[in-house]
Amino acid sequence: MTESHTSSTADWAEIVARGYADEAAPPLTPELLDTVRNALRGAGLDRPQAESLDAAAVARVNEALDAFELEINAVVGPRLAALPAGAPPSFVQRSEAGRPLRAFGGQ
Repeated sequence: MTESHTSSTADWAEIVARGYADEAAPPLTPELLDTVRNALRGAGLDRPQAESLDAAAVARVNEALDAFELEINAVVGPRLAALPAGAPPSFVQRSEAGRPLRAFGGQ
């Protein structure tokens, strides 16, 4: 599990989008980062960092990341594990058979 850095003035959508982009492969363009950020806001992350999210909200965020990856079919990134108030989000890498997923070529 890894943790992303935070910015105290940013909202959760910004923080999670940047954490996702830090570990996504291949790297996200600024336009794709904007797309992820907007998708996350649509999934309920349009709130200040001071508010923590429950398991249902984390699941909605991961569903939004799944939809983003399926839409462009070229990026693989981590999934949100936890989003505690006042702390950086935690991410986990998705895997099959104990190996990380790759952006191209499957397993």
